Formats: sequence, structure tokens, C-alpha cells
Amino acid sequence: MMKLTVVGLGPGAGEDLTGRARRAIEEADLVVGYTAYIALIRDQFPDKEMTSTGMKKEVDRCRLAVEAAVEGKNVAVVCSGDSGVYGMAGLIYEVAQDYPPIDIEVVPGITAACGGAAVLGAPLTHDFAVISLSDLLTPWEKIQKRLEAAAAADFVICLYNPRSRSRSDYLRRACDILLTQKAPDTVCGFVQNIGREGERAVTLTLAELRENTEVDMFTTVFIGNSETALMSGKMITPRGYLQRGEA
Repeated sequence: MMKLTVVGLGPGAGEDLTGRARRAIEEADLVVGYTAYIALIRDQFPDKEMTSTGMKKEVDRCRLAVEAAVEGKNVAVVCSGDSGVYGMAGLIYEVAQDYPPIDIEVVPGITAACGGAAVLGAPLTHDFAVISLSDLLTPWEKIQKRLEAAAAADFVICLYNPRSRSRSDYLRRACDILLTQKAPDTVCGFVQNIGREGERAVTLTLAELRENTEVDMFTTVFIGNSETALMSGKMITPRGYLQRGEA
């Protein structure tokens, strides 16, 4: 049966690219991806046939990949981070329903939540929620409800797509929602360009995050829970082992 592999490249497609992901790309006849993601790997696989499409061409990209697989090619669709976390894995399965059966495999990668958390310290050691602030596919009203619920439940919250040119005030609006449930001095952090050149991590309070203007689409934001603290300059959320008196 024809094969299509959806590959997570990790946050920067460099040292965090897994061996399994690398093998999938090496074995592919054709690699398909968003233009910026293809650029991340082109130098590593200079002899590989690659095709890219731009922003908002996700359906076209997936149809191209599925059609190539139906024609008999071994196809790899590459995504930043993990292909199943705001990636193309789900859309590939959806699009494939309109074509003859193909073998689809999903190869996981390190998502920005995990990559960014490692840079900041250990903010995700306890329960956490991941929420995208992009309203291209999800109405803002639904995003707002999710923010309210996560804050009320005292989750650590990881925000994807926190700001863009057309959504310059969305992070501030999200912080305003969180501040109805979380203290202004809640420990927060953000990481820009995770795993790439120019990687930068910042820790700050929720009140300071609300006023921050440096966060962009290449930034992942972390908002701590009521127990998250700075320890040796790192953002740490206790799991509870010491708190229960374990030696």
C-alpha cells in the first residue's frame, strides 16, 4: 500500500530532530511542507525532492501530498514541533478520506510546549493546558471560555500563537482574562525561536506579561499555577513530592 508519513521536526529541526523523523525524511521520495519548515531542513537533505506551499494553503498542501502517495510515491509531510499538536496529522487523515486507501504513519516530534519548558526550567511538571490564541480556525469566544476554565482550575497554561500583526492585542486580552483568576505576581515565562538561532528566554510576572510587546508568533508563553516559583532563575512548578513530606 502507498505510504504517507506525517513528520514532526521538533522546534527547530536541528539537534532536536529525532532519529525516527530523520529516517522518514531520508526514505521519502517527496517531502511536502510549509515554506518556512522546508527551509529548515533543505540543507540537511540537499538531494531530496521537496515541495512547499505558503501560509493558509494547508488543505492544498495535504491534498498534494495524499495525491502523490496515491500515485505511488513515499511521501513525508513535515511540520514544526509535533505534527499532532496544531500540525497537519489530523488534516491529512481528513483529506485522505476522499482518496483510495493509503498507509498513514504519524512520527511524533518535540512540540514547542516541551521544548520551551526545557529552556525555562520545569514549568509543566504538574497538570497543564495548551491553548492557541489564533482565531483563524477557532472563534475568540471559544478561546476566551477555554482561558477562563483553565485559569479557574489553576492549570499551568501554555499559549501558542500569542500575537501577530493582525492580533496585536490578543495576549493582553488573554492576560486580562487570566488576571480575574490568577494573581498579578504569578510566575510566567516565554521563549522565542525555540531550538533555532536567536533562542531567548524571559521570566516575568503575569502583570508584566500583560504589558510585554516583545512576544510574537515565534514565541511560546507559559503562565504558572499558584505554586509555580522561580528557583535559581528557572521557572519551576512543583509536582508535590516535597510538599507531602517525602525524604
